[in-house]
This record gives sequence, C-alpha cells and structure tokens, in this order.
Amino acid sequence: MNAAMVEPRRPGDTDRHRRQRTKNLVMFALLLAMAAIFFGLTIVRMGAK
Repeated sequence: MNAAMVEPRRPGDTDRHRRQRTKNLVMFALLLAMAAIFFGLTIVRMGAK
C-alpha cells in the first residue's frame, strides 16, 4: 500500500468516537425538542387565561 493512498485520520476519528459523537448529537436533538415542547406548553397555558 502506498502512503499517498492512505487517507489521513484525525486523532478522534475512530469508529468508537464516531458512534459517541452520533449518540451525543441524538441526545442534543432530543433535549432541544423536549425544551421546545415545554416552552410551547407554557406559552399555551399562559395564553389560555
């Protein structure tokens, strides 16, 4: 194998790091969605008075 054929890899670019990054992004999206739902429910409840 030629050195020019090997793609340079970043230090945190292993499969384990990619899985952890994906899991972190999914958790962030879930937390953001939950916060948006709570915010929406609060606005609806305050406006109903």
